[in-house]
Amino acid sequence: MMKVLIAIDSFKGSISSIEGSEAISLGIKEIYPEAEIVTLPLADGGEGTVEALVQATGGKRVEKEVAGPLKEKVHAAYGILGDGKTAVIEVAAACGLPLVPHSQRNPLLTTTYGVGELISDAIEKGCREFVIGLGGSATNDAGIGMLQALGFRFLNQQNEEVGLGAQALHDIWKMDLSQVHAKLKECTFKVACDVNNPLYGPNGAAHIFGPQKGAAPDMIEQLDKGLKHFAEIVLHELGTDIHNTPGAGAAGGLGAAFSGFLNAHLQSGIQLVLDIVNMEKNMQGADFVITGEGKLDGQTSMGKAPLGVAQLAQKHKIPVLALAGGVNEETAVLNKLGVTSYFSIVNAPMTLEEAMDSKVAFNNLKSTTNQLFRLLQAVRTEVKM
Repeated sequence: MMKVLIAIDSFKGSISSIEGSEAISLGIKEIYPEAEIVTLPLADGGEGTVEALVQATGGKRVEKEVAGPLKEKVHAAYGILGDGKTAVIEVAAACGLPLVPHSQRNPLLTTTYGVGELISDAIEKGCREFVIGLGGSATNDAGIGMLQALGFRFLNQQNEEVGLGAQALHDIWKMDLSQVHAKLKECTFKVACDVNNPLYGPNGAAHIFGPQKGAAPDMIEQLDKGLKHFAEIVLHELGTDIHNTPGAGAAGGLGAAFSGFLNAHLQSGIQLVLDIVNMEKNMQGADFVITGEGKLDGQTSMGKAPLGVAQLAQKHKIPVLALAGGVNEETAVLNKLGVTSYFSIVNAPMTLEEAMDSKVAFNNLKSTTNQLFRLLQAVRTEVKM
């Protein structure tokens, strides 16, 4: 009996990894009705990580009203995995750029406070292990908002608590840790982080990521000085260097807050996800692995989800089929990195909007898979004869 492992990322803006996996499964079943199909929806630590891991582990989705990036109330969701003790949080759910209208984007004002509220809620629900997906934040506050929500107090020269947002970083002169959430010391944090930027400087959070969050050149300098000042205070008060940790500048400095204050381990997003879903174990005995994402290109070879799957499959000498909405000449490098063959699912001239329609993408995934396995069936029959 044939065994196929389906492990695809979402086709961003088009179809989720769960829906895409269903389409592929239907395409296989029409040719091999008795096939054993194992489905593990994927993500790389960014958007879709909560959905993928909740699905893969039989967990549940939790909704919580928290402070959004502009301090307004937003409904944010996180996941509790099937073990009942691990929470998965995408920081963008509470402080993501899409939550801020273009006209109001100002990283001096935006806060990560809601991320801390999600962590606190998960602690109260019994979680002690956390998987955090960084990325997509509208903030540049070095994570002080998150830490404030968890009981860390940042004081100015008059011993008064500072406010929220990156503009408050300049005012911090000391810290009070006496009111930190009592159960936080029982918690461990694994953080999906795929950038290596330091906290401040030319390659830091403000200079590299500030412009997309609405920061003009003069504001970038102001933000950078705030991050540097905060790092110097933390070094003086705690003896902890939060600047030079690879990934410290991720998500507007949330990487620095997690590593410096919560002893988090920052690691590759896809590797973290693959470990949690036991990808290698589930791959044992598979005849084929199917992976993919919206677009396969040079960026895929830089450590995105399909590459992580392909490299594991290559280790076990399992053929890998990769499906995508779009492929280009750069995609050929994947053949040297574990992908046996890759295919675009777009089967007729159409606009990008048409190709990204969820129904069209579903049908294209199903039909492409169907045709590939028809060919496979014919080849196998010929070999047997």
